[in-house]
Amino acid sequence: MLIAAASLLSCTSNKDNTLAYFKDLALAPSGSLPNPQGEYPICIAPDDELVISITSAIPEATAAYNLPMDNPATRSSLRTTTQPRTQTYVVDEQGYIMLPVLGRMMVKGKTLSQISSEITARVAENVKDPYVRVDIVNFSVDVMGEVRNPQRVYSGHQHFTVLDALAQCGDLTEFGKRENIYVIRTEDGKRNYHTLNLNSSEVFNSPYFYLKQNDVIYVEPNQIRIDNSKYNQNNAFKLSVISTIVSSVSVIASLVIALTR
Repeated sequence: MLIAAASLLSCTSNKDNTLAYFKDLALAPSGSLPNPQGEYPICIAPDDELVISITSAIPEATAAYNLPMDNPATRSSLRTTTQPRTQTYVVDEQGYIMLPVLGRMMVKGKTLSQISSEITARVAENVKDPYVRVDIVNFSVDVMGEVRNPQRVYSGHQHFTVLDALAQCGDLTEFGKRENIYVIRTEDGKRNYHTLNLNSSEVFNSPYFYLKQNDVIYVEPNQIRIDNSKYNQNNAFKLSVISTIVSSVSVIASLVIALTR
């Protein structure tokens, strides 16, 4: 049985053990990667938390545009930034945030750059050369399956890719299917999914290569992992049956000895 199992795993290994990414790039020593058809930056949605910092050459001129740290309308960010004031603004269900002086502002569906540009233009009406920085602090995706450290991954970058997420999880294990990475995304109340093939550089052209809030990445196990799991389960079942039989025989033998005495 052991020889047969070893033979089976050896054959499977030769068939499915494809650990390299972007195997088509090996055809040439150098070249250019495909350019994405458009950009896919993070767009803001309700319940997102934004860190907005407004400053200028004269800090006093923009002080009124920043909420004090102890204001109950905001929550202090635990993340370190280079800006003097960092509060989180929670986007309400309608997609608005409330800014000091500027008032209510629609941010739903906008990118961080668009929000920064809009705030900069409005502050510039009263302050010379303002600088506005906008970050998102609660952007997260879930990474599951055959990765070394499955977890929820957080990021504040405008562009966050499936490679970024996998890298933060310690990369795929040797049992992960690199040609079949699932990205599950909720859009307009529906859950859609798409598969990415990391064996091909064409993955850079996919809109699912760039992740969105609450995406789920699932790495499917390859045939080696499946066969190993089945083999281990069968062995565990056989061991359980043998243990039960041995226990039963022992009990019967004890009864027989007791009765014959």
